[in-house]
Amino acid sequence: MSTTTLLIRKDALGTTRLHTTEDAPLAEGQVRVRVESFALTSNNITYAAFGAAMNYWGFFPSAEEGFGVIPVWGFGTVAQSLHPGVAVGERLYGYFPMADQVVLQPDRLRPDGFFDAAPHRAELHAVYNRYTRCNKDPFYTADTEDIQALLRPLFITSWLIDDFLADNDFFEADTILVSSASSKTAYGTAFQLAQRPGLEVVGLTSAGNKLFCESLGCYSRVISYDELELVPSDAASVYVDFAGNAALRLAVHTRFVNLRYSSSIGGTHVEQLGGAKDLPGPRATLFFAPAQIKKRTEEWGSAGLGERMLKAWTTFIAQVTDPAAPWLVADLHRGPEAVQVAYLEVLGGHGHPRVGHMLSLIKP
Repeated sequence: MSTTTLLIRKDALGTTRLHTTEDAPLAEGQVRVRVESFALTSNNITYAAFGAAMNYWGFFPSAEEGFGVIPVWGFGTVAQSLHPGVAVGERLYGYFPMADQVVLQPDRLRPDGFFDAAPHRAELHAVYNRYTRCNKDPFYTADTEDIQALLRPLFITSWLIDDFLADNDFFEADTILVSSASSKTAYGTAFQLAQRPGLEVVGLTSAGNKLFCESLGCYSRVISYDELELVPSDAASVYVDFAGNAALRLAVHTRFVNLRYSSSIGGTHVEQLGGAKDLPGPRATLFFAPAQIKKRTEEWGSAGLGERMLKAWTTFIAQVTDPAAPWLVADLHRGPEAVQVAYLEVLGGHGHPRVGHMLSLIKP
């Protein structure tokens, strides 16, 4: 048997290579998982864009110099097991490589999941090393796997951003500026913020996406990137930056003289990514979701945190999958070459924001 992986050149994200290797025999305690489907969104492009700084290239190291493997969220089935606590046929949700198979080393087994104890992942955050057994997962339903893969990790990030801001009393601001407002994580964040009284949530987007963002119903108003003057310059505001566009960040920091906090989340504008030094106003601070998870787990316990997230997810997913007006449609791309094409499409920012890309490197 063999494993096919999509490799991405670290210093030129548009350069890709399909790499196939013969499978080595499993060692005692390892399992081989068939990666059956995974989501690809602009969030994964952020992983690549910030790969070196945030160690995203370290999850699934590539043997090819200069190339890396982007981690993705998805579902897989245990195809082979040399671990007594993990059965062949078990379905798992978690962090996988863009590949058709992966070898894991299960550790710290619980009824609802386990952690990968592979040596190269020892220094990585536990949130990304955990694999959930679907038959024990309160979030899981078989008919919503695509929606879960596409939105669950992003919505959890959205929920944590909202929770972080609330935890800090929104830095005494009443206006929240959200860039890349059409992106999935921005939408989830705005969905949560819209439930907070007394806040104006302003979506910043391209002119072509204004109507789409307005249709989401969670932004107080939506303006294009060249309409910042429509918001009073002295508004007590927080900037939640999903775009990563250096010029836009400078424009926001320059215009809003009462900017209380600037949170850098992602990099949907890959071509315009840039540094955050020498900006007027507050320092642009990178948001790291696992840190807020750690804080809340210590305060509420893992069960308490899980209950809050599940309640919010259930409310969100009911809106997203409303049969009368579904917000998201999953588009499946199957086979190595199709995955390669879909990756370049997402990298280039093409496609409609209502379409989510579900991929499988397994040949049709």
